[in-house]
Amino acid sequence: MARRRKRKSRRRLEGRRILELIPQFSIECGEDKPVTAARKFIQAEGIVPPALLLVKRNEHTTDRYFWAEKGLFGAQYVEENHFLFPSLRFSDEEEIEALVAASGR
Repeated sequence: MARRRKRKSRRRLEGRRILELIPQFSIECGEDKPVTAARKFIQAEGIVPPALLLVKRNEHTTDRYFWAEKGLFGAQYVEENHFLFPSLRFSDEEEIEALVAASGR
């Protein structure tokens, strides 16, 4: 029997495209839990929201977190509900281009 493909959510895909535009930081969690490592990194580096943190748990697993004004969230939740975060609302294309230029892409 043929297996059906899972439908991709347009809202989540749009959220993923928006998250690609913000600054990203890659860290390893070491002995800490991933969310604790992310919080310590944010505190130590003085990262201002919005930012995406990629925390490498082991060689196979990477957890993604979104740092917003309201706190630290799982990136998948933010992809699905990006409209709830004011820092992800861009008023025009110029702001998006400025973000892309600032991130060095």
